[in-house]
Amino acid sequence: MPKETRMNARTDPAGSASAAASSISAPQRKPRFALFIATAGGLGYLPKAPGTWGSLGGILAAMFPWWALYVSFVVLNGFVGDAGISIFWLRDIDPLLVIQLLLALAIAALGTWSANRAAEFWGLRDPGRVVIDEVSGQHLTLLLGCSLPTSSRASSIALQNPGLGLITLHSALNWKYLLAGFILFRVFDIWKPFPARQAESLPGGWGIMADDWVAGIYAGIGLWIARAAGL
Repeated sequence: MPKETRMNARTDPAGSASAAASSISAPQRKPRFALFIATAGGLGYLPKAPGTWGSLGGILAAMFPWWALYVSFVVLNGFVGDAGISIFWLRDIDPLLVIQLLLALAIAALGTWSANRAAEFWGLRDPGRVVIDEVSGQHLTLLLGCSLPTSSRASSIALQNPGLGLITLHSALNWKYLLAGFILFRVFDIWKPFPARQAESLPGGWGIMADDWVAGIYAGIGLWIARAAGL
């Protein structure tokens, strides 16, 4: 959503009252952990196009579970052998999909909370340094666009050819998917089709995050269609 909207009497109905109250209150303590999350570990402080940096953070978030699981696989294989690995992978459960879903929920929940705290601390409705919304939206794009295989054949060969990683055990990532997902999300995040722009009016952190979720859903659908068409 548009960044750096100042909270004042014209943009916030309670702006004048809150400004008066803050003027007589003690200096606000800096919420360091909330700012760390809201800026995606400091990505929001990088110069120029903070939303783009946030989107790159979302790509890394989507790739991280596979590489973390892969390293765990190698370590477990070294210590407990194939028997332990068979237990670790759990035949009837896709651990990557479970981790990705939990990660998406965690980013969304922490993002909403931290974005709200950051907006209050900086006195802006949507500070440009807050990029956890782009991280969440970009991760959602790749999760929706790549988690469902477009054919049984694609599902069966994913583990044999994981490319740059796997979004689930049946869906591989490659540079084409990452690039297409990145471009689609940035387009929809800027365009803000219905109801993305309307979502910006939600209070606090919800308004900061929700429009990026909508953009992520649109971009995810577009990415899945592109994959189905042979990308």
